[in-house]
Amino acid sequence: MEGLIVIGVLALFALFVAAKTIKIIPQARAGVVERLGRYSRTLDPGLAIIIPFIDRVKPLIDLREQVVSFRPQAVITQDNVTVNIDTVLYFTITDPRGVTYEVANPLQAIEQLTVTTLRNVIGGLTLEDTLTSRDAINTQLRSVLDEATGKWGIRVNRVELKSIDPPATIQEAMEKQMRAERDRRATILQAEGVKASQILTAEGEKQSAVLKAEGAKQAAILRAEGESKAIETVFRAIHEGRPDPELLSYQYLQMLPQLAQGDANKIFVIPSEFSQALGGIANRFTGAGTNAHPPAP
Repeated sequence: MEGLIVIGVLALFALFVAAKTIKIIPQARAGVVERLGRYSRTLDPGLAIIIPFIDRVKPLIDLREQVVSFRPQAVITQDNVTVNIDTVLYFTITDPRGVTYEVANPLQAIEQLTVTTLRNVIGGLTLEDTLTSRDAINTQLRSVLDEATGKWGIRVNRVELKSIDPPATIQEAMEKQMRAERDRRATILQAEGVKASQILTAEGEKQSAVLKAEGAKQAAILRAEGESKAIETVFRAIHEGRPDPELLSYQYLQMLPQLAQGDANKIFVIPSEFSQALGGIANRFTGAGTNAHPPAP
């Protein structure tokens, strides 16, 4: 019976020793081994064998990218405006030994370093530059933090300014300024639209007047050419027909009613040629009558 108890105790002791000897490290984790209180080695993911009661494995370290959000910090800009900045930091542990022995509290150290660097960077910028230069601030913060945390075995991947909150009075002033700027742009656009409309209207009226004048000019030229050709045709016809004075007198008589037309023709002047035409016609008819009835012998 006592032998069975001894065997059971030895079996339990063997299981305990085996548990202390065999360590399984998960993926993306690392274990730091101390032998008799001093750093011995770093365990990679997988199965590892250690010496029980001599080697001690410290808490496993996460090697994945981690994110930490720091509480808002009050920072004064170059133009003496206090703003609250909320920062988000992304980092990765690259050296488990360094992060274990080089710094006591990595997160607190990174937070304080971030606040100090942020105040130095923002202190050289105005409020407007701070609000419009987030990318430049992020890059500068990351460069400074990555250089400082490199010896701790930490790589800072990126830093993001999650929010920049100026005082309420400054926000109201900025909103009024933006509203005034929008109103100014709207007024300028409206004035430019009215100006363009007036210019187009004037240009259209100018082109219309030019076209009308050009049309009137062409019409007058065509009408003058037509009258000229008509006069030339009539003159040629009369010249070729060789009219006698009696025919010309008869034409005067035909044109007389046309000359007398119109309400404004109150006074009518009879030229001397018209009197001669009447006399010629009268002599023509008198001569005709005389020839028709010759005197008796």
